[in-house]
Amino acid sequence: MSTAGERQLAGKVAVITGGSRGIGRAIALRFAAEGAAVVIAARRVAQLEQTAAEINASGARVAWVAADVSREADCAAIVEKARQAFGAIHILVNNAGDYSPVKPIEEITPAEWDSVAAHLRGAYLLTRLVLPEMYARGSGVILNISSVSAKAAFPWSAPYAAAKAGLLGLTRATAAEAARTGVRVNAMCPGPVPETKMSKDLGRAIAQRLGISEEKELADFLEQVLQGRGQTADEIAAAALFLAGDQASAIIGQSLNVDGGMAFY
Repeated sequence: MSTAGERQLAGKVAVITGGSRGIGRAIALRFAAEGAAVVIAARRVAQLEQTAAEINASGARVAWVAADVSREADCAAIVEKARQAFGAIHILVNNAGDYSPVKPIEEITPAEWDSVAAHLRGAYLLTRLVLPEMYARGSGVILNISSVSAKAAFPWSAPYAAAKAGLLGLTRATAAEAARTGVRVNAMCPGPVPETKMSKDLGRAIAQRLGISEEKELADFLEQVLQGRGQTADEIAAAALFLAGDQASAIIGQSLNVDGGMAFY
C-alpha cells in the first residue's frame, strides 16, 4: 500500500457498482485507501451502510446509493449522487450483477435470461452517462469487471457467460471511441473468488446438480486453475487499482485475466 504522500488515486472520484460486498467492496476499500473519494452503489441498504461506515472510519470520503443498475433512472441517480457529493467522476468501475440460473440452455426461461441484464445493460447505461464529462475533461478511466466465464467454456452458465462476453465487446468498442480523448477503457476477468457470496451460492447450486458435496465441487473446480487455488477479492482489487491508476496509462481496450491461470487470451 502506498504512503499518504504518494497515494495513487489522490484527488480522484471513483464510482463502484456492486460496491457493498465481495469484489466491489474490496475495490472500494482499496481505492479509498489510495486517496479516492468513492461512491458505492448496490441494491441492499444495510450492506451499503456497513461498507460505507468502514470506509468512513478509515478517514476516506464515501457516499452510497441504493440502486439497481439495470434501471435507467437508478443509473442517473448514481451519477447525480457522485456529482453532488464530490463534484466529478474520474473512475467508473462496472462491477454489479448476479450469477445466472445454473441450468442448461433449454431449461432457461426468457425471464431468467434477462435477470443478468445488470452486467451488460448497467455498464452501458453508466458508461453513456459518464463519458461526456470525461471527454470534456480529457481524462477518465472505465473498468468493466467481466469474468473468466467470458473466455472459458463452463456448462449451465449461458446467460452469465453471454453477458460477461458482451462486456468485453463493450470494452473494446468504447476504448476504440475514447482512446484519443484521454479516456482509458479496460476490463478484468477474475477467476473463482471462493470468499464471495456469489461464488458460494454458485458452488452450492453446481454441487446439487452434480450430486456431490460443496467441498468436492470446489476442489474439483480449483484443479482447473494452474495456481491450484482461487483468487481473493483483495487480489482482484489490487489489479483494479493498477488499471485505474496512471501506471497503466498505455493499457487500452484490454481484458486482464486475474484468474490464477485459467484462460490465456
